[in-house]
Amino acid sequence: MGLFIGLCYDIKEEYLQIGLSATDVMDFEDEETIIGLENTLCGLGHKVERIGNGRELALRLVKGDRWDLIFNIAEGLKGRSREAQVPAVCELFAQPYTFSDPLTCALTLDKAMTKRVVRDFGLPTAPFEVVSTSEQAIAISLPMPLFLKPIAEGSSKGITEKSLVKESQDLVAVYQALQEEFQQPVLVETFLPGKEIAVGIVGNGNQARVIAVMEIIFTKKAEIAAYTALNKDKYLERVSYRLLTDPEPLAAQARQLALDVYHSLGCLDAARVELRGDVTGELQFLEVNPLSGIHPINSDLVIMARLAGIEYAQLIGEIVESAWQRYKG
Repeated sequence: MGLFIGLCYDIKEEYLQIGLSATDVMDFEDEETIIGLENTLCGLGHKVERIGNGRELALRLVKGDRWDLIFNIAEGLKGRSREAQVPAVCELFAQPYTFSDPLTCALTLDKAMTKRVVRDFGLPTAPFEVVSTSEQAIAISLPMPLFLKPIAEGSSKGITEKSLVKESQDLVAVYQALQEEFQQPVLVETFLPGKEIAVGIVGNGNQARVIAVMEIIFTKKAEIAAYTALNKDKYLERVSYRLLTDPEPLAAQARQLALDVYHSLGCLDAARVELRGDVTGELQFLEVNPLSGIHPINSDLVIMARLAGIEYAQLIGEIVESAWQRYKG
């Protein structure tokens, strides 16, 4: 039986029209994503209604409107806990929704807090410090090279070739540039020179499964220090993707580490876990996205699913089913 599904999202065009910059809306969706998701859900037999952003959802819920399920891809506009806003509103009104709960969504946007929890579970992640002042940047005790990024941004915001710092005299300037642009603390961590790996997971509890382990390979045109915002934007010329499968040892290691992270952080329905190898090749946790992009062509979760033989409709269908079973059960 089909569900009545409401789509909750932040769309780029609406925010650009009110004066936000392209960087401000980098996390948000474009119309192509909404159309693709809407058509796919309808094709799966569901009735779909566009709701819009979190504020629009809140107004509808206050009026008494309800849906069988909210398909939530809203990132939120402001605040360190912005990705938790829609899940929190849904829980306030007992409205079922897809993906992780407010706690997990708030936690995982803060890269340092996430790393602390992962580390506390005994899982590998690169040594790091959080810097809020130039004096703290000067006092960093980690050995070079280091990698700097804003503490609470998605979509590789603030991650460029300049994020890799090889000399201590450059550290303060890179920190100050990031702090000035994003107005938030900066995560400083040991640079990981190994392979970049993305792992897609769908499901909950003991039904959670890895759908793909994908190596991200940088071409000669790429910024090779990381999967930067520019590399992602120009992925057709800067990046190639390769599935890692058994019996490759790295595939099993990535699969297990990603599942451990997924469960440790309380992720639900689906997520994308980012890993990278250290100087010995051992994989380390980088970050997790519990609201992974679902553009029907170029989002990483969709790309790896496609490489693994999973069509877009099947992926969306599994996410909806995972969420619905949580409430139905």
